[in-house]
Amino acid sequence: MKKVTKKAKRRITILTILLIGLIVGLGASFFSNFATIIQNKKEVAKLSAQYNELLEKETSLKSEVVKLQDPDYVARYAREKYLYSKNGEIIIRIPDKDSKE
Repeated sequence: MKKVTKKAKRRITILTILLIGLIVGLGASFFSNFATIIQNKKEVAKLSAQYNELLEKETSLKSEVVKLQDPDYVARYAREKYLYSKNGEIIIRIPDKDSKE
């Protein structure tokens, strides 16, 4: 068996310390990036749900715009929402059960 010189032992020790430092540094970087990835995936899921809600709202608003192009719909909407009436009509307001009026 060969005898390991003092210089070789020192070289092996330094290389071992550098290798361990490199492994620890890469491990810390990996876990840091992993946590960021998980956080980003949660944010993507949240934003995706919000995007779907906005698409539904956009569809609803587009249909409302189409309906508001019809004068009969606008007149009925104004009578229901703002209690407007035609000539000779009497408006009787019946409160809802949930309403506190």
